[in-house]
Amino acid sequence: MWYLLSANTTFAYSRQDSLRGGNGSGRNWWDVRNYNLDVLLDTASKEIRGKVIIVFDITNTPTDSMQIDLQEPLVIDEIELIRDGSRVDENIKLSFVKEENVWWVQHPFKTLAKGKYALSIKYHGKPREAKLPPWDGGLIWTKDSTGKPWLAVACQGLGASSWWPCKDDQGDEPISMDINVKPFANYKQGSGTMVSISNGKLKTSLTTGEQVWQVDNAINNYDATYYIGDYVSWTDTIMGEKGKLDLSFYVLRHNEAKARKHFAVVKQMLHCFEYWMGPYPFYEDGYKLVEAPYLGMEHQSAVAYGNEYKLGYRGIDRSASGIGMLFDFIIVHESGHEWYGNNITAKDFADNWLHEGFTTYTEALFAECAFGKEKAFQYTRGEWLNIRNDRPVIGDYGVHDDGSSDKYDKGSAVVHMIRMLMNDDAKFRQLLRKMNETYWHQTVTSAEIENFIINFTGIELKPLFDQYLRTTSIPTVDWYIKKKELHYRFKNTVPGFTLPLEVKEGNNKANIRPTAEWQSIPWKKGGYNLEFSRDFLVNQ
Repeated sequence: MWYLLSANTTFAYSRQDSLRGGNGSGRNWWDVRNYNLDVLLDTASKEIRGKVIIVFDITNTPTDSMQIDLQEPLVIDEIELIRDGSRVDENIKLSFVKEENVWWVQHPFKTLAKGKYALSIKYHGKPREAKLPPWDGGLIWTKDSTGKPWLAVACQGLGASSWWPCKDDQGDEPISMDINVKPFANYKQGSGTMVSISNGKLKTSLTTGEQVWQVDNAINNYDATYYIGDYVSWTDTIMGEKGKLDLSFYVLRHNEAKARKHFAVVKQMLHCFEYWMGPYPFYEDGYKLVEAPYLGMEHQSAVAYGNEYKLGYRGIDRSASGIGMLFDFIIVHESGHEWYGNNITAKDFADNWLHEGFTTYTEALFAECAFGKEKAFQYTRGEWLNIRNDRPVIGDYGVHDDGSSDKYDKGSAVVHMIRMLMNDDAKFRQLLRKMNETYWHQTVTSAEIENFIINFTGIELKPLFDQYLRTTSIPTVDWYIKKKELHYRFKNTVPGFTLPLEVKEGNNKANIRPTAEWQSIPWKKGGYNLEFSRDFLVNQ
């Protein structure tokens, strides 16, 4: 294990980190089935008031405390237990104790039989305001360029508990949600110029008669969102692999003309993604692209767009290849997350390379559909220049640590190298499609996905996964030429690591498979301008 231990950076984690990132005694006996959010926003004081109903199943022997997450300075006012999820007359008021961002709900839960129950939680306060969304997240209270209110939230790293009480665990997704977020006073859904948009589709609530956004698929907490502003919208459809898919577009009123032209790429992109990865995962909820007051986020069925109608990433080509300026990075990347991140979700934050690495590679898949394979490969190799190797891609488990930002570009390199090792694009496509089919609407671990890929491909990939995901060392080809022989080996590798590389010098070419041991082949030329395969992440 030397190569794993030497690569990890030591961090001091707190009890709060463990409570947030772990599946401890306050969480491991119950699973969320549904969240019903009814939230009011006060734009003047930047305060929030709301009620959340959490429908859950008792699946294991309970303890006498249930962990509910709600981040300071928000405050829980009241918690009631609904015995069967519906009969309000049997509600029981529960006591609770606060421990920083965790609220321990106290009740003899162990006397309850396995089955469905619900908590009704009332809360209020002034939630954290985002400093640099979406990276430094929280609530966004701003105005558009015409001076009208523009409200939103982005909380992937910070967590959904920054604005509503929940089981803030990436490994526990509700199978549905009901979302009703609106400003205080004088507001009615769709009235005037103020529109409130959330995940799913707008429907009439059977209990309140209000129009609420209903999500009919499993969804991660951090994906639940809202946008409130002076929006205009239009709809469209495509005929996809599962039939008609509804498309909706919401943009600020003064941006409608350019948005209609800029968003036309969505149909081409969705057809491309369905070809490579299988059916869009949320036909029941449709696909929405919503203009947001921050760069972007993969909010399920309500993708946030804030790239200012520019090509590239804020008008910059992250790949330095020129190819990145041929498409809008944010539309493609954030929509790719519908398959990786939203359909297939990492149980633990530490494995978020499954979200970002595969999704970063969807940019190359789109480039391949639009511009051809050669340009797609040029693009994806160019993104490798952003790799920092500051710490392992996979973070520390159980403490809400998502590892290195290399989970994007280095994670994408792992996907590309698997494709190269397979040397069969049809089979690689089936790998992606089978993965999304097998883990449809599921939470997974990196180990599960790694084993799935190994079994599907029949290739011994464990050393590759260990090398690039669990260490910061990039394999280096060490070589020299002596007496018309090319001598070569790999340095900085984990045990058992090898790759098939093409080496060439002018017209002289050979295929080699370096290991940690010296090997040699005849080499007629005696020059020192050797080039090794560009489609594997190695140093020479």
